[in-house]
Amino acid sequence: MSVPARVDTGGRLKPAINFSINQKIIMKVDKTSSLIIVSACYLIALVVAVLVWYATSEFNSFYRILFADIAGTIVVFIGSLITRNSSMYDPYWSVVPPLIIIALIIENPDGNTKRQGMILTAVLIWSIRLTLNWARGWKGLEHEDWRYKNIAEKTGKLYWPASFFGIHLLPTIWVYAGCLPLFYAIPYSSVITPWDYIAFIVCTAGAFIELIADEQLRNFKSSSSTNEFIDSGIWKISRHPNYFGELLFWAGIFISVIPLPGYEGIWTIAGLISLILLFTFISIPMMEKRNLERKPGYTNYIKKVSPLIPYIKF
Repeated sequence: MSVPARVDTGGRLKPAINFSINQKIIMKVDKTSSLIIVSACYLIALVVAVLVWYATSEFNSFYRILFADIAGTIVVFIGSLITRNSSMYDPYWSVVPPLIIIALIIENPDGNTKRQGMILTAVLIWSIRLTLNWARGWKGLEHEDWRYKNIAEKTGKLYWPASFFGIHLLPTIWVYAGCLPLFYAIPYSSVITPWDYIAFIVCTAGAFIELIADEQLRNFKSSSSTNEFIDSGIWKISRHPNYFGELLFWAGIFISVIPLPGYEGIWTIAGLISLILLFTFISIPMMEKRNLERKPGYTNYIKKVSPLIPYIKF
């Protein structure tokens, strides 16, 4: 089978597609074109999600937004299938929570507008920063996250079902679970309490910690070899400070339900717990295993530095 080719800036022919180790076709387009493709896919996903949201008006907010969220996820998965790249889903984690809040504000106009504004502002700070960080670091559709490649090697012909359930749908459910406190905090009409300010501070502090960690890591990578690991700055007191900041953000989301009377919404801590379990037992172990295999000296780093919560070991 012939493979389409295009001419690069040096006049050489290079293939428009290449094949990964699991025989998935990876599109080779420049980063700008890749971002346009991803943006178009997400715009379609948004339109479909809004249509589903309106079409399910007989249901309560919990189900309406869930159905819309899953519909958007399916559209993005179709985009992953078309581009043969599951990293199409990567920004979904950070772009959906603000949309959930906006939908909840629309459905609950009687809620305290100051509380709603504080929550939306905190989530937008986190969302915009995290999405921009993804856009800066993403290499385009010719790049796919190494974890997805590992899944592809293990699942073979079953990769795309595994991709749908494990890479697309399950993270959508995790984020939705993390947003559950918002279904109680956004409609709440009572006056602002100190807990609302604490929730805002914790959310923004988490986003700020992630910003520091990501910038330090980016600067380190630009001036070091690929087999080195960062052990300076905030990384000197936490092996995964970006994950800590992420969990701190979601803890702030949960704190937003504490002011509600009668412990209403306290059960939504289940969402925060599920995210803690995700990072503690899945995300961190995967990163640790990869670093131990690729980075000499990482074993000693593990002995000296906390895995998640920043603190100095003595």
